Amino acid sequence: MRFLISSLFIVLLAQTVQAQAACGGSFASFIRGIKTEARSLGYSRNAVDQFFEGAAQDPKVLKADRAQGVFQMPFVDFSRRLISQNRIDTGRAKAAKYSHIFDQMEAEYGVSRGVLLAFWAFETDYGGYQGNFNTLNALLTLAHDCRRPQLFRPQVFSALELFQQGDFDPATTTGAWAGEIGMVQMLPDDILHNGVDGDGDGEVSLKTSAPDALLSGANMLRALGWQANQPWLQEIYVPDDLDWSLTGLGKARPVSEWAALGVVPRSGAFAARNLMANVILPQGRNGPAFLTYPNFDVYFEWNQSFIYVTTAAYFATRLEGAQIFDAGTPDVGLTGPEMKQLQTLLKSYGYDVGDIDGILGAKTRLAIQDVQQRIGLPADAWPTPALLNQL
Repeated sequence: MRFLISSLFIVLLAQTVQAQAACGGSFASFIRGIKTEARSLGYSRNAVDQFFEGAAQDPKVLKADRAQGVFQMPFVDFSRRLISQNRIDTGRAKAAKYSHIFDQMEAEYGVSRGVLLAFWAFETDYGGYQGNFNTLNALLTLAHDCRRPQLFRPQVFSALELFQQGDFDPATTTGAWAGEIGMVQMLPDDILHNGVDGDGDGEVSLKTSAPDALLSGANMLRALGWQANQPWLQEIYVPDDLDWSLTGLGKARPVSEWAALGVVPRSGAFAARNLMANVILPQGRNGPAFLTYPNFDVYFEWNQSFIYVTTAAYFATRLEGAQIFDAGTPDVGLTGPEMKQLQTLLKSYGYDVGDIDGILGAKTRLAIQDVQQRIGLPADAWPTPALLNQL
């Protein structure tokens, strides 16, 4: 048995190395290689030639991939930018219009309506703008680019399978720059495995059918680990003397323990006292504070940006009646160049902060919190000019 597992690991490792080695270089050679791989998977030469006919590299995709400066914004600013009164009003109107679909979604998948409404709003403005990038070209461009080929190369083959089934036109299918399709922006592999015919017309049409898009999105969340009918985020107040090193993702403890430490819901009662939860402080101890339940972690399977995830999770609660969050009085943060300087310093001290991109992501937050503890500052993971100057 050990030999079989080891052999399987070697095969998988070889496949991973092969996929990584297949990125970069001449785009024409890359296309020839991926077509050869497609034929080795059993697709006919005719189907492969039809699918890849006219395939081209799209420089606009690479430009969009490298221009995500919006995620450098702090939570309060970012959320105010994304959450407008119009999006709230439209969300409530959509909830009423498709109430039967949301009832079905909650009954079958256990995903609350606010969650999909928030994604629908942020991803495409409720279907109003779904992107005009050719999906196949976007996927091929990102698979050829050596930053994340392991993510995008499999999506090419999922799109090929959708094409084989008659559900993807490589010449006309369009969407976001990263290859997502439809009202809630799903990648081909997610559509292939989680697509739902919500309107009963015999097709899964995520671009034109709201029932299909909403139920498919809910099905995908369930497949990613969403726990039925459980909460995801709740605004709280935290005491001034809380041990700030206990806060942050990956430090879950029972809600009852947080209550014993003086954490209280901003309104009402705790959403679920029997669950484990983290306390997150998007802008430090003087800014907004939230309790995150296990379903919050599933959001990161949809989008890996902490600031986007927190905003989407909060907006979902807002659409279901939560108050506007208490912004508090956060300490002044860092500019983009200052954040890059801090990340460079942290990296020189041996911390893994990921890319030096000026974005306060999960790795950078962990590094900041550890440094704050070491030098005697409140360990709330919020970078300030004082921290930068001290380092």
